[in-house]
Amino acid sequence: MRLLGYSTAGISPQSSNFTFHLFEFMKIQASTLQFLRDLSNNNTRDWFQANKAQYDAALDNMKQMTSAIENVLGETDHLDKSTLFRIYRDVRFSKDKAPYKNNFGAGFTRATKRLRGGYYVHIEPGASFVGGGFWQPNNDDLKRIRDEFVVDDKPIRQIMADATFQKYFATLQGDALKTAPRGYDKDSPALDLIRKKSFTVSRQFTDEEVLAENFLREVKLTMQAMRPYFDYMSMVLTTDMNGVSLLD
Repeated sequence: MRLLGYSTAGISPQSSNFTFHLFEFMKIQASTLQFLRDLSNNNTRDWFQANKAQYDAALDNMKQMTSAIENVLGETDHLDKSTLFRIYRDVRFSKDKAPYKNNFGAGFTRATKRLRGGYYVHIEPGASFVGGGFWQPNNDDLKRIRDEFVVDDKPIRQIMADATFQKYFATLQGDALKTAPRGYDKDSPALDLIRKKSFTVSRQFTDEEVLAENFLREVKLTMQAMRPYFDYMSMVLTTDMNGVSLLD
């Protein structure tokens, strides 16, 4: 196996040294960010085809990084799969007819119905981040989350106040209604939480941080910092309001 010109021959993925070598060698290349900058300024099919070799190199870099993240994250979580999203935009119903995204995005799905929440890595010059959580949950999940927060918002607030959560994310994000959802008390102590339509966290990275040798390690640490939040929300979404499992 080769990682960006570095040979890992003789090192098994099961070896205790394998993760170390991933941390040591795997990184986002400066040429990958430069390709995205150039694409942002030249978002046409003609330019893209003329620079296909640069795209292929950037795509290969992101495929390797996605695989590396899946590998190291799998040491502490159970993952179902990873997905590197296509760079081609669906412009059929969009006023913006630019044919390509100016970013690379990769998602990581947790395994089994008991493990809820998903991870996401976004690489874009000047706007990179690592995030995760519950983006636009379905109506049943959204109601279950809101109902739990109304009954007892202490657990989620304790998670949000934890030093590690504060260090990496500071707050719980997500688009929100202007007032209480229909059927909920506008004077609820949990109003700031139940107004939300998504429940996500994210950590921003500068271009310099993305290109740094320790970026993969920081991605792993960031995703690990989401786990208490994911574990709590998994418990909520796999039980009813009486705490009885919905999966048994």
